[in-house]
Amino acid sequence: MASEESSQNVLEWVQNDNRRFLHAVYRVGNLERTIKFYTECFGMKLLRQRDIPEEKYSNAFLGFGPEESHFVLELTSNYGVDKYDIGTGFGVFSIATEDVYKLVEDIRAKGGKVTREPGPAEGGTTVVAYVQDPDGYLFQLIQRGPTPELLCQVVLRIGDLDQSIAFYEKACGMKLLRKKDNPDYKYTVAMLGYAKEEETTVLELIYNYGVTEYTKGNGYAQIALGTDDVYKSAEAICIVTEKLGGKVTREPGPIPGIHTKVTSFLDPDGWKVCNSAFRESKKTALDSSSSLSDQAMKRIVASTSDGHAFWVRKGANALEMKLPAEKIMLWHQRLGQIGEKGLKTLKTKPRRGACRL
Repeated sequence: MASEESSQNVLEWVQNDNRRFLHAVYRVGNLERTIKFYTECFGMKLLRQRDIPEEKYSNAFLGFGPEESHFVLELTSNYGVDKYDIGTGFGVFSIATEDVYKLVEDIRAKGGKVTREPGPAEGGTTVVAYVQDPDGYLFQLIQRGPTPELLCQVVLRIGDLDQSIAFYEKACGMKLLRKKDNPDYKYTVAMLGYAKEEETTVLELIYNYGVTEYTKGNGYAQIALGTDDVYKSAEAICIVTEKLGGKVTREPGPIPGIHTKVTSFLDPDGWKVCNSAFRESKKTALDSSSSLSDQAMKRIVASTSDGHAFWVRKGANALEMKLPAEKIMLWHQRLGQIGEKGLKTLKTKPRRGACRL
């Protein structure tokens, strides 16, 4: 066990770590249907999509801006599974808009299901509305002025609010931005995050009077947070879980075949969180090519017609990499595989899929 002094140093490091919300992961029954709903009704962009036949699933990343700077949604569709149980613990995802009334009418016109008409939130004055996606996940539409982050909240229900606040402050370096008790409606809410609510994504925790347990279901999976060092963050999590509950579910280290370093853990209520070394994950494949053997690099194949998307697979693990054509050519020229003529062939006559390394 770490000494008291070293433990304190680790916990202080967490408060100074470079953190942000990366993405939320959950399962859907029909990926194309959900993509269509999110892009047409909410105005999200499809950022990337991939199929992993070896592991029998597909996934897609959607959001209102690039992953490098915005919180996004990662949707997973498992082969042969068309329905999931959302449970009673997951709350909503929230989307900020300058005109809730107009957005609701647009969604309704496109066939979306509105479950709560626009109006003041319970116990507050902010105008909100609720929309249900094709899988039953609720989205709260929040009226708000211009903001750099439209996908602004993940809402979870918990059994002990003070314990959860302390956990996310100490283990994840979040700040308590706001806490409000609503006795008329018998609930208390806390907002935690890394910047002001109006500027970034926050985690909203709700405690309903007298309710200490919720079902998790099998739909919602986790949120991912960026960190400068997954090893130090895992050390902090171990220290915090000893006092406040929760547990580490994945020891820190690289994901095989991808090399992004992660660690995963459960909070005191069993909600899963993944810490990811996002700075490493943002390097281009060319920058990290030293981690690939020449033999592996020789087997990189194009997967789209524009010559910009490549997959490298090792066993059942996959990584989708996006590179400009110039860098692709540099890779192949380094290996003596192709020149400019060969690159042109790659761009105009791609092969769909990927190869085993």
